[in-house]
Formats: sequence, C-alpha cells, structure tokens
Amino acid sequence: MSFAETRTLKQRVLAAGSWSLAGYAFSYAFRLGSTLIMTRLLVPEMFGIMAIATMISVGLAMLSDLGLKPSVVQNSRGSDPSFLNTVWLLQICRGLVLAGCLILVAIGVGFAGRLGAIPTGSVYEHPSLPYVIAALSLAVIVNGFESTKTLQASRNLLLARITGLEIVSQIVGFAAMVTWAIVDRSIWALIAGGFASTLTRTVLSHTALPGTSNTPQWNRAACAEIIRFGKWLFLSSALYFVATNGDRILLGAMVDPATLGAYAVAFLMFSSVDQVLTKMVVDVSFPALSEVVRSRPIDLKRSYYRFHLAIASAAYFSAGCLMVSGEKIVSVLYDARYQQAGPALQILSVALLAYPFRIATQTFLALGLAKVYFQLHLIRIVVLFLAVPFGFNFLGFPGAIGGVVLSYFSSVPLTLIYASRAGLVDIKRELLPVPAALLGAVCGWMLKHGIVNFVH
Repeated sequence: MSFAETRTLKQRVLAAGSWSLAGYAFSYAFRLGSTLIMTRLLVPEMFGIMAIATMISVGLAMLSDLGLKPSVVQNSRGSDPSFLNTVWLLQICRGLVLAGCLILVAIGVGFAGRLGAIPTGSVYEHPSLPYVIAALSLAVIVNGFESTKTLQASRNLLLARITGLEIVSQIVGFAAMVTWAIVDRSIWALIAGGFASTLTRTVLSHTALPGTSNTPQWNRAACAEIIRFGKWLFLSSALYFVATNGDRILLGAMVDPATLGAYAVAFLMFSSVDQVLTKMVVDVSFPALSEVVRSRPIDLKRSYYRFHLAIASAAYFSAGCLMVSGEKIVSVLYDARYQQAGPALQILSVALLAYPFRIATQTFLALGLAKVYFQLHLIRIVVLFLAVPFGFNFLGFPGAIGGVVLSYFSSVPLTLIYASRAGLVDIKRELLPVPAALLGAVCGWMLKHGIVNFVH
C-alpha cells in the first residue's frame, strides 16, 4: 500500500493545501523579484511581444487540450499503467503537432506583416514576433515528454513533490534568463529562461517523482474513455483560452507595445493571486471532490462548502486589498515607464470577487458534467469580445479593462443555476466569506498609507 493510500482524504487535503500555499508564497516572491530585475534589464516592448507570443503558444495548447489531466484525476483507471502510458503517447503526439502549428503561425504572422495586413504600430507588426513564436515550439516539444507521474501525484494529492519540482524549475529558468540578459539584453533572454524551466521540469518529472514509469503504449479502450470524457473539455479549453487571453488578443490590436507591456505587468500581479487560487481549486479541491463523488457522494455539499469558505475568503480579501492599494504598490515596485499598470491592477482586482464560483465549475467536472463547463466558457467569451471593444471605444484603456472584469462575472448566473440543480447552493454559506472583502480593503488602506509614510 502506497503512502498516499495510508492517509485519510482530510490529511491529504490539508497537506496538499499547505504545500500549495507554501509553493505559492515562494513562487509569488520569486516571480515578483525576477520581474523587478528583468524590467530593469529589458525594455517594456519586450514584455509586450513576449505576452503575445506566449498567448499564442498557450492558446494553441488549449485549443488542442484533450483533458488528459482531468481524465487521470477523475477516471477510476487513473492508476492503471496501460491507461497512463496511453495518456503519455497522446501527450507526445500532441506536443509535436503543436510545435508544427506554432511554426506555421510564425510564418503566417511574418507574411501578414510584410503584406501590410497588420495594424500599423501594433504589437503584431513587430519584426521579432514571428521568430519568438517559432522559438517557443522547442519548449512545446519538450513539454510533451513530461511524465504522467505529475498527473498521478495530482490525483493522489501529493503536491509536495510537484511543488519542489516547480520551485527548482523556476530557479533554473531565472538563472538562465539573467545570465542571457547580462550577455545580451534582448527578448531572447526571456525565451531562454522559459525553455530552461520547461526542460528542467520535464527531466525532474521522470526522475524525482514516484509513480508509473512511462513507455509509449496504445490502449484502445483507454483512448475511448479519454475521448468520451475529454470531448467537451477539448471545446471548453479552446474557449477558456480565448476567455483568459482574449484581453491581450484584443488589446494587442488596440494599444501600442508599451501600454500592452504595462498591462502585462498588471495582469502578472493580478494573476499571482488568481493562480494560487486556481492551484488550490484545480490541484486540491478537484481531486478531493472527485474522490468524494466516487466514494461517498452524500458528503459532496459539505465538502464543497469547506473548500468554498477557504477559497472565497482568500479571494475576497485579496480583491479588497488590491482595489485600494494596487496603484501605490505598482508605483513603488516599478519605474515611471510602468505606471499605467497601477490603475489597471486596481480595476482587474474586482474580477477576484467572481472567483469562488470556479469551485462549482470544478465540482461539475467531478460529477462528469463536462458539457456545463463548455457552456460557462462560451458565455464568458461572448461577453469579453463585446465588452472590451465597447469599453475601449467609450472610456479608452480603463474601459477596456472594465470589459475584461465584466466577462469574469458573466457566467455567474448560469453557474448558480446548475449548482442549484446539483444541490450545492446554500445562500448563508455563500455570504459567509463576504466580510473578508471589507477586511482586505482595510488592510489595503493600511498598506497604502504605510507605503506613503515609508517613502516620505
């Protein structure tokens, strides 16, 4: 019997949550520090270009997402070697196809620029963008060979090993990035750092994690199960990419590279909170709720609200704090070239108030309701692509960011409808964490004035 099997679900959830928070604390501090260093070594335009190239790479990955991780976590065969090896083979093939697609996109962007089919002065017109996109294909290939041991660890809530793997990968990537930037202060420093991080993670996934060692294997029954569960996740992931990256897709055609670079900095700080909450929801609550559904579904609502209280409190507190102090934080951490990021961060932080409803969407997945997941993302993307241009047309850059925030709330009504049908809604428990927003605002006010007094 494995170590994971000898511990109760509660023990594994607490351990996984602790490691997620510890990993986040390190990751946030490390990324913040590395961003501060790199923004002093590189100009804002490079971050804007990298934001678009990364968005394209991530977009293609999500457009081809087969739901491999959720399949391993949710499926009763998630520990079967033949199932895992089939997943690994599909993952490798997908990586190779994605790399080819990235190269084709790079060629297309290059030709469009030469033909004058791209708005003048936009990020997409920059001559280095096609080369950056093509270079990212190498990391995509390497990532395809990552071991399914990471998926097994997620299924069993063994996040200590995964957290360690991610920390080491970040450190190696940052070291490569700074080393390159010292020699050559170009955008290739960012690319080198990303590749080094991906390569380190892939190697460590095979050598530093417990679980089934991978060899290419094709199991027809396993493939059928993956496709049956993953077909809606495939469509959902495509929409999720557009929903979460559409802001940069739209803004890239509306604003200049420097403004987009400032937005990228604001979004990085906003996503630092968003990502730790996502990590808790996806890596902790989803596996735990999936196990509850498999073993004792009668406890689902109680388990759901245990996660809701913790995650909603953190989301509301963070929103209140950043809404009040975001601009002052940016003014202290970044130089004058990035000051547009301050107001952008304050507006974006409002979106954190919608975050607790993501726990419900993960619960729908645990219940096998992948189609609902698709519908929620469809609503969000429609609102995003209507609200951002509308906001930009009437209120400029701040109005466009307001449109981004509105898209986060657009799927909340439908989420509540489906959650009610699943017997998950309890109004009192929904409102219980709300005071955390007020507490966050008070702490934000204290932080803001503490910074002012310290500076003066």
